[in-house]
Amino acid sequence: MRVVLRLPERKEVEVKGNRPLREVLEELGLNPETVVAVRGEELLTLEDEVREEDTLEVLSAISGG
Repeated sequence: MRVVLRLPERKEVEVKGNRPLREVLEELGLNPETVVAVRGEELLTLEDEVREEDTLEVLSAISGG
């Protein structure tokens, strides 16, 4: 799958295999609690299955107050 990272600079990486989003993020060295992932218009949960043909966009989760 193609993963577009925007953390904040843009970087594209390829990841192989169908598996839960959590595993993909961990393989990329990302803390799953600090990012959000989007496939098309769909916000993904850490348990969502992602497939090799998917394109994901991963963004920093920012909160303010």
